[in-house]
Amino acid sequence: MPKKPAPPAPYPDEFRRRLIDLVRGGESPESLAKRFEPTAQSIRNWVRQADLDEGLSKNGLSTDEREELRQLKRENRVLREEREILKKAAAWFAQETQSTPKKRSDS
Repeated sequence: MPKKPAPPAPYPDEFRRRLIDLVRGGESPESLAKRFEPTAQSIRNWVRQADLDEGLSKNGLSTDEREELRQLKRENRVLREEREILKKAAAWFAQETQSTPKKRSDS
């Protein structure tokens, strides 16, 4: 099954980067939210994620770690599904081999 592409980010990376730099420069997310469209909470989230990605904070997962975790969860889900299918197939084959075939009378 083809992967669905991720939806485009509503704000360009350069725009986010500039707002992050402004917050780190001393401006509050609330004042930036009044001047620009994103909410103050969105701006705080961007700053927090940038801190994680740049190693300035260790209280969460970096973007790369989040992506790896997402991929591992998907792989785990697929493996569980495959295991269930194999279990059912093994049970079916075991049942089929235990049944005795009908004797043919060629007399």
